[in-house]
Amino acid sequence: MKKQAFYWMLAICIQLLILPPYVQAQQVPDSTVYDALSWRLIGPFRGGRADGVTGVPGSTTNYYFASAGGGIWKTLDAGKTWKPMSDGFFGGSMGAVAVAQSDTAVVYAGGGEKTVRGNVSFGYGVWRSSDAGETWSRAGLEKSRFVSRLRIHPDNEDVVYAAVLGDLFKPDPTRGVYKTVDGGANWEKVLFTNDQAGAVDLILDPNDPETLYASTWEIKRTPYSLESGGPGSGLFKSSDGGKTWIDLTEKEGFPQGTLGIIGITVSPLNSNRLFAIVENENGGVFMSMDAGETWTKTNEDRNLRQRAWYYSRIYADTQDEETVYVLNVSYHKSTDGGKTFKGANAPHGDHHDLWIDPENNQRMIIADDGGAQISEDGGKNWTTYMNQPTAQFYRVTTDNSFPYRIYGAQQDNSTVRINHRNDGRSISEEDWEPSAGGESGWLAPDPDNNDIVYGGSYGGYLTRVDHDKGISRSVNVYPNNPMGHGAEDMKYRFQWNFPIFFSPHDSDMLYTTSNRFHRSTNEGQSWEVFSPDLTRNDPSKLGPSGGPITKDNTGVEYYATIFTAAESPLKQGVIWAGSDDGLVHVTQDNGVSWQNVTPTDMPEWLQINSIEASPFDAGEAYFAATGYKFGNFEPYLYKTKDYGKTWTKITSGIDSEHFTRVIRADPAMKGMLYAGTETAMYYSKDDGASWHSLQLNLPTVPITDLAVKDNNLIAATQGRSFWIIDDLTVLHQATPDIKGKSMHLFKPQDSYRMDGSSRKSLTDGTNRAGGVLVYYYINDEPSEEIKIEFLDRQKQVLKTFSSKGINGDTLKVKAGSNEFNWNLAVDDAEGFDGLIMWAANLRGPKVPPGDYSVRMTVDGETQEQDFKILADPRYESSQADLEAQYEFMLGVRDKLTEVHRTIKLIRNYRAELDSMDTKPANLEQIQAELTQIEETLYQTKNKSGQDPLNFPIRLNNKLAHLNSVVGNGSYPPTDQAQEVRGELVEKIDVQLARFRKVEQDEISKLLNIDEMKMKLDEKK
Repeated sequence: MKKQAFYWMLAICIQLLILPPYVQAQQVPDSTVYDALSWRLIGPFRGGRADGVTGVPGSTTNYYFASAGGGIWKTLDAGKTWKPMSDGFFGGSMGAVAVAQSDTAVVYAGGGEKTVRGNVSFGYGVWRSSDAGETWSRAGLEKSRFVSRLRIHPDNEDVVYAAVLGDLFKPDPTRGVYKTVDGGANWEKVLFTNDQAGAVDLILDPNDPETLYASTWEIKRTPYSLESGGPGSGLFKSSDGGKTWIDLTEKEGFPQGTLGIIGITVSPLNSNRLFAIVENENGGVFMSMDAGETWTKTNEDRNLRQRAWYYSRIYADTQDEETVYVLNVSYHKSTDGGKTFKGANAPHGDHHDLWIDPENNQRMIIADDGGAQISEDGGKNWTTYMNQPTAQFYRVTTDNSFPYRIYGAQQDNSTVRINHRNDGRSISEEDWEPSAGGESGWLAPDPDNNDIVYGGSYGGYLTRVDHDKGISRSVNVYPNNPMGHGAEDMKYRFQWNFPIFFSPHDSDMLYTTSNRFHRSTNEGQSWEVFSPDLTRNDPSKLGPSGGPITKDNTGVEYYATIFTAAESPLKQGVIWAGSDDGLVHVTQDNGVSWQNVTPTDMPEWLQINSIEASPFDAGEAYFAATGYKFGNFEPYLYKTKDYGKTWTKITSGIDSEHFTRVIRADPAMKGMLYAGTETAMYYSKDDGASWHSLQLNLPTVPITDLAVKDNNLIAATQGRSFWIIDDLTVLHQATPDIKGKSMHLFKPQDSYRMDGSSRKSLTDGTNRAGGVLVYYYINDEPSEEIKIEFLDRQKQVLKTFSSKGINGDTLKVKAGSNEFNWNLAVDDAEGFDGLIMWAANLRGPKVPPGDYSVRMTVDGETQEQDFKILADPRYESSQADLEAQYEFMLGVRDKLTEVHRTIKLIRNYRAELDSMDTKPANLEQIQAELTQIEETLYQTKNKSGQDPLNFPIRLNNKLAHLNSVVGNGSYPPTDQAQEVRGELVEKIDVQLARFRKVEQDEISKLLNIDEMKMKLDEKK
């Protein structure tokens, strides 16, 4: 026994020795060590889908909208700018927002949208704010999933009704209409038809809040179908605050047969007048003149009821009983009681909600697939949606340009390629443009020419765009338009969001997938099929989508397709494929043979949403899967190290309802993984054995894809555009022991020598500041001083920052994690009070590329880290060129400092001489000499910024102008700049020599010049 125990223990020890370090021990620090690291919103500021809107009674400038994925937003300036209000409290998909009439500071928001398209996301219940959205608290219905309407009693903000769709993906008893009388502390279900039908529309009679109307909707979405309509759909009325209900669909004139979605409204001018938009074989707009007892069809135009499940909202005008609006692709207005309608579009189209001011029917806000827009003239003009960073992106990739660009397809809009940083202050519309493909596809920039981009969209659409030449070509694998057909009719089944990517080994090899794998080596001129069907190919899930009333075959429900794929970056021909019906395949011989390597312990029918081929081992791969469209919200992440022979589930630490959309491996650090989920962001430092939050300042939003590029982490979100972490090396370096130290200085990542500043904006994305980012941790605020110094390779100090302040620049620090940015510039030239110059500056030059270090001293304790400054690759300048630029500008700076110090001394001497009790006989001569020197060096008549146009500039301004000229870009000084500097310095030196002579020969005999110079230094 003892011998067996010995060998058993020996085997364990050997196993521990051979395990990689990220498996042996946790290396995850407390987040306070690195939480100065933050996500940066890049944009674009181009609105995504909004599902709910409201104005504020009594205000002409305040509005809210509920975005599909992006939380609750508010404007205080009638749509000029928008601000997210739910960040830090909740987020994700929002379906409803309402402001109390009795107290407009009270706002309710409901999670989960009614526009239940293929990328729909659920919400997180009802929330309440008592301070106009500044702070929020939970208000119940946490598992309601989809809240489509909230209505507040006009006289009591604690009485609220909620229309709850419930779980769209499976039978759910939480569906129905709910009522609270205590502000959301408790809810009572007051209307329920069946567990397949939720409440979709709800309105209180504006003249009698005890009378309310509600519609229910039998709706079910699966990965392969959308079903709208059934016995649970109906229209109901209560006259006693929801205690009892009558079924209005049984009344005379209401359409018979299967009902789908129904929208309902009441005229504020006549409580007996109701309008409904009804999905039915004989549907359309119906009107009642007796509060629902009888109905008349007024209009059956299909423009008002096409794709009914996505629209079907109707609104009575607040001041004209004959006017009614119906929302669809266009919004439609009738002025004759619903008999005829005229269509119009807000700036985007695909309209979903409308609020009309009860006091002014010209003032309204509309929700559509581009966000929210406001009109003050009855819809003739609308505000822009190009100020809302609520874009929904499916995937993200990058190119190899500098600065690199980020690519993605924005739902309900075009694809986008956007600079991840620039030389300016923010990421604006100038930094992005549409690219190849359409609203739903992958994008693939040509590795050899980033201006050639391939992009896809639904229907198997695939285009090649040449940005440089401004031309486009369709290169569909099989250009047979599938619209209106079910998947069973397709030769190749292309999903809404099918993969497109280049081989990492062959820049001519372009891949794409249907239910089979395709490749092209001639830019899409022809395609080779090199796999069998890699899906379950279940005929029962390949029929047309929609029904039982209206079909809806766009391609989003095409099922049994290869949904994600990747080739090993280490070994050519190792290709992975994951299907949306739950299969994983791999080929190790470039497609000659394929093996089904689906994990045996994984539930069937999961959608394999992303596959990541390991950057460290050709046999290693990871995938993220989801089953949420079957009502399964669990996370599913798996890894293999043996080409899929065995798999390990790796979800420890991820919330049980944070279903997983994407997993990525950090190519710079083995075992470092990133996972994006429906609700939050995670990372692992032990190859997935445990996961930890990487949410930081990222809002609660579905994370649809991730990309790691140059130690940056980029997130595509479904409702908040693109976000980026600029320095993953901080996370790489962070270890548990840092928390116990008094201080820790992280090694800065190598940084490019480029311009750029960072500012927050409500209309533009946030730029990355130029220079080097320095992160550090201090346990406590310094009792005396914290000092950060930047040094060259000879350890000469180039720039110093201190908490005590240097030249008016004070280093701001706090206990915990801190970030500091050095713009690579050394000290500025010295100036003086009142200095006016034209087209010139005193800025110190940026250091040239090379090896540098940063030294941090906290209360006498010092740490130092090395880093590199890299040349901006956009310039062809050599190292010698950039060093020449630096030396030139350093010379200009030092000469300017000498000039301006001389001017300050002249002024100090003059003041002291004038104040002497006994005036020397030659005072007038000395003063005249000093004045002549000063006026030769500087135009003393300049007192305002435009004065140099009237009073000619002098030598200091001319020299400082070279600072601007030579400092423009990364180039060596021109020959003519050298010539001008020589001329100017020669003339300046003449004046400086004159000054030193009069200073030594005359002034030193009258004043203590050494003491005065010392005081000048102290003042500096």
